[in-house]
Formats: sequence, structure tokens, C-alpha cells
Amino acid sequence: MHLGKSVSKRNYGTASARLALSCALVVLCSLVQAPVAASEVARIGVNRVNLGWLSRDEQKRVLTEIATSGATHVRLSLSRPVDKSIEALEIADRLGLRILLEIQLGNKDFYPEGTRPRSGFNRVWDVHRLSDLDLGRYRAGLRSALQVIDEKGIRLDAVEPGNEINYSAYNGDLLVYRTPGGRTPRTVAEIADRDAFERGLDTYVEVVRITREELAVTEHSRGAAIVSAGLSDVSVGEADRRGMERLDPGEVISLLRARGIDRQIDAYGIHIYPGQKAAAALRRSVTSPLEFCRSGDAGKPCWVTEWGVANTARSCPIDDREREAAVRVVRDAFSRLMEERRLEAAFYYDWDTQASYSVWRCGALSPAGAVAIDPNFPGAPAQ
Repeated sequence: MHLGKSVSKRNYGTASARLALSCALVVLCSLVQAPVAASEVARIGVNRVNLGWLSRDEQKRVLTEIATSGATHVRLSLSRPVDKSIEALEIADRLGLRILLEIQLGNKDFYPEGTRPRSGFNRVWDVHRLSDLDLGRYRAGLRSALQVIDEKGIRLDAVEPGNEINYSAYNGDLLVYRTPGGRTPRTVAEIADRDAFERGLDTYVEVVRITREELAVTEHSRGAAIVSAGLSDVSVGEADRRGMERLDPGEVISLLRARGIDRQIDAYGIHIYPGQKAAAALRRSVTSPLEFCRSGDAGKPCWVTEWGVANTARSCPIDDREREAAVRVVRDAFSRLMEERRLEAAFYYDWDTQASYSVWRCGALSPAGAVAIDPNFPGAPAQ
């Protein structure tokens, strides 16, 4: 999840606008059937996290835009306020969108009273230590949420407990340095508090086990895929500049596998932000981080639960040509990995909240966005 993400809250306050939106939603819900993915393996979707922060009318507006733009899958978050997050899930489900639910482990209800988060020194948000998470509180909170979700008849396609647990922005067992610019760890042996970090990984495997157990007793979501927390692809250079500890996704996957996580999951989650570069280099930036993705008995496939290419233009109409070309190369690389059954899903980040990465621009889906979420993408032309 990219740093600097913010939610823009706008006022769509006229009664006539709300009435028109409600009517459109009713018509759409009556027409939309549960979509069929391009294949039984590939899931192509888009991120719109933290909808729980929006009013119900705003949730309807955003999710209706997503559904009518041709998206079939959406990654949403279960975060505080949980009841508002579930409202968004209900809207998405009624619109026929298939839901990947990211469970935010930073929820303070999962931690003992008085637990203090690790400081981000005002450069990034303060965040709880994964090693402090109370498994009993997590189970109780998840069970309560899943009961409400099930009672509403919502079917979850997949669940992803946690986010970027290999990066200090989302895991307080990894440090944010008081002063940035120095050398940050390259391996787990160099982590400042390695014991706490590894205890956090032990806790995480239990979180995943509990998630599978609680889903198994639901009526509508017992068949949901379990995806491990999408891991950050932040480079060592960027980590040094920011003064924030991180580990390579491949190393963290190895540490989790040694703890038996493969028995609890269906796929590994990972995030990829490859930037814009020449086509060959761009393909390498996509495929190299996915070396540990396997198929069949060789291991677990991957889900890219976040990926994105920036376009800093703010003009309308948007000039999206360069980003569209890059997105086509990324989608082609994903298609090849999907053909090999090493990759099963790719969710673009972000729909409309992150200024550079969002694809909903100037009141419409941008050209790059249309390519990013196309479930029937044929592959990019040779370059």
C-alpha cells in the first residue's frame, strides 16, 4: 500500500443527485449477474481500500463507478469502523463484484489495552508491533465480523490477513529510524530487534490459521481462498532514504514457509510497483520479485494484491499514453505468469484516492485504467 495514500472526501449533497444515484444502483443491481472471470485461474481487479471512512452514498458512488467500468474483482479492507467497512462489502457484493478482503492487522481492537504503537517519528504513521497482537482478540473480532458478513449473504472470494508485514510502515517490529539516510538491514540477521520480528512472524502464522478456521464455519465464504499478507517491494535504496527497515519478499516467504504457512494458505501475496522504464527492464522488474511463485506440487502461486504505475499529470483530459504503454507491458508479463499457473490474481492500486496511481481521473476511467482492469486482456504487442 503506497505511502502518501489519502482519501479525498467530497460533498455530493443534493437530494436529486442522491436520488439519481440510488435509482441507478437499483437498476444496475437488477441487471448485473455474478461476473465470470476470464479463466478459472486469473482474477483481475482493482483496489479501493478504506471505504469504511466514507458515507454510504459515497460508497455506493465509488463502487458503482467500479462495477460499471467493467471491473469484476475488487480488493476492499476490513478496518475501523468495521460496521462501515461491512456496509461497503454488502454494496460490492450486490453489484456482482467479487471481493478480496484485506484484514487490517493495525486495528487497535486486536491488541491488549494500553499497548503502545511504535513511533514513525512524524514521517509515517505510528503502527502496532505484530508481536504484540493478541490472538484471542483477533479471533473474537474476526468471528464477529464474519458473522455479520455471513448474515448479510455476502460471499468473500478471498481473504488476505495483513498487509506489507515485511516493511516498517505496516509492522511495528521493524524500525523507523529517528534520522533517515543511513544503511538499513539487508537480511533478517541485521534487523535491530530480530527476536521481536520473528515472534511477529510466529504470531502471523497463527493469525492465518485462525482466519482459515473462522472462514470454514461460515455459510457463504467457507470456500474463500486464503492469501498471505501482500509483501512490499520497497528497495534497499528507498528504505535507506526513508530510514525504514524492510526485508526482501523472498526472504520473508522462506521464513514463513519454515513456520508451516503453506499448510494454511492458498497463495502468497506480494505488491509490485515497477515504475516506468524500457519494456525489457520493465518486464524484469515485474518477473524478478515473483521468482518464488510456483504451481502445483512445487509450491504456492502468487497473488499480486497491489500493483501500479504512476502518472503525475493532473490535467483534464488526462494524457495517459506513457502509463498505458507501461501498463500493457506489465499486463503482458502477468499474462505469461498466469499461463504458467504461477500467478493467479493481479489487483491494480488504486481506483481514486492516490493522486499519482489512481485510474479514475477527470470523472472517468483512464485509458491505462481500462487496460489495467480488463479481465480479457490479450497480452501486449511485442516491443
